[in-house]
Amino acid sequence: MSLRAQFALWLGLLVGFGVVIYGLRDILLPFVAGGVIAYLIDPLVDKLEARGLSRTLATTTVTVAFALVVGAALVLLAPLIYDQLLDLAQAIPGFVKRAWSMILADVELVASKTDSNQAAHISEAMKGLETRLADWLLGTLQGLWQSGIVVANLLSLVFITPIVTFYLMRDWDRIVAFVDGLLPRAQAATVRDLVRQIDAVLSGFIRGQAMLCLILAAFYGAGLMAVGLKFGLVIGLLAGLLSFIPYVGAISGLVASVGTAILQFDDEPWRIAVVAAIFVVGQILEANVLTPKLVGDRVRLHPVWVIFGVLAGGALFGFVGVLLAVPVSATIGVLVRFSVARYRASPLYGGGQ
Repeated sequence: MSLRAQFALWLGLLVGFGVVIYGLRDILLPFVAGGVIAYLIDPLVDKLEARGLSRTLATTTVTVAFALVVGAALVLLAPLIYDQLLDLAQAIPGFVKRAWSMILADVELVASKTDSNQAAHISEAMKGLETRLADWLLGTLQGLWQSGIVVANLLSLVFITPIVTFYLMRDWDRIVAFVDGLLPRAQAATVRDLVRQIDAVLSGFIRGQAMLCLILAAFYGAGLMAVGLKFGLVIGLLAGLLSFIPYVGAISGLVASVGTAILQFDDEPWRIAVVAAIFVVGQILEANVLTPKLVGDRVRLHPVWVIFGVLAGGALFGFVGVLLAVPVSATIGVLVRFSVARYRASPLYGGGQ
């Protein structure tokens, strides 16, 4: 088979795989989540197996331990999160109305200094918008919940993901051996080297970033609750978990927490300053301590590339795309570096010299 025919074959297989993933994106969440978890904790299974345990027993031990840790965290945090989410839903209309009133007062002040008629016109036009905005937000949240999407995804994550994780970890070595046996013999060594590079990037980024997100989530959540910020736990956890997207977690958490603090502590500016300081300290810790220790500089994933990958994956495949974004971005990055190296070593780059 010619090189052109091989390229066409692999390109066709890749396009077909993408079409299948896109068509099945609504049911893939528990399987992708199970694959990510299996990849993260498979080294623990390997260590137990090296100590003499069978693969099945090692997988069972790690799966049960992981489930117990996650279950304990949910038992401790779920009631607090649930209560804060209910309070947030009830507080949205009041928060929106108060924030809109503050904005309206500033707009009217500026407009009154230029034209009193214009100020009255602006005030009349903006009245009632805060109520419609609050109704829209609540309607969107209620529609999303009532549509069954959230419930179905939660149920699938709870009941299907552990099963997928267990079987993937138990058969991980056999799956790798089977895929390796399908590689074209002439290119097998090259493909294995590329896979090792991809694994090095993924293991460094995903495992390190997972630890970083958990630490930041605990830091932000505990800090905001200690200050007394309403919904501080929810905001802190979301900000920490979103930290795998560079800058997004910190910026969104800072905006949400400071905005809430302004509405809640308008007569206590020092509390607002403390809320902002929590995120400043978190960013300093992330940049100077957590990222160098947990992720390191060998990952070679540019922040802009990660942000683009996450946004593109989310736009194409929803939450499944977000989970797949980093592995796909890392794979593309390795393949691009490999292609550039081959190009520079080719006569096309050297001009036939």
